[in-house]
Amino acid sequence: MAETQKGKNVAEKVENLLKGTVEELGYELWDVEYKKEGADYNLILTIDREGVELTLDDCVKVTDAVNPILDEEDPIPTSYCLEVSSAGLERELKRDSHLKKYLNEEVEVRLFAPFEKVGKIFNGTLLAFEGENYSFKVMEEEFEIPKNKVASIKNAVDYAKIFKNN
Repeated sequence: MAETQKGKNVAEKVENLLKGTVEELGYELWDVEYKKEGADYNLILTIDREGVELTLDDCVKVTDAVNPILDEEDPIPTSYCLEVSSAGLERELKRDSHLKKYLNEEVEVRLFAPFEKVGKIFNGTLLAFEGENYSFKVMEEEFEIPKNKVASIKNAVDYAKIFKNN
């Protein structure tokens, strides 16, 4: 089995195991990744909470709650390092549930290669993500881009607005 597929299978198993516990604590399990970095394996849980800036204490709270479950259920046959982190301001939108939250919002898109008038990296409004394509509005023009051409999508952060409010 390819390393990437193995990581996805483990991540899915862990997500199913921990999602309820994380939600009971008042957080959303934004993402779960299991990946090899060098000789080590890392299990990365990314958490979020609507309208609240997460702190290190939030990450510790989730770590303390999930560690005993992982120890008892032992869903990963090899040793690994557990990392719990916040989705942060700039968050990658990987799942349909993430994309739904940012429909009709500005996103930053990175493509594997330049596409038509938008280039390789652009900001635009996410209009749709059904089927094989994403639809974006960029400077009053709509584009459909095949999903297999998209390297990543993140929410666009207006730092000027953030700093102006602080």
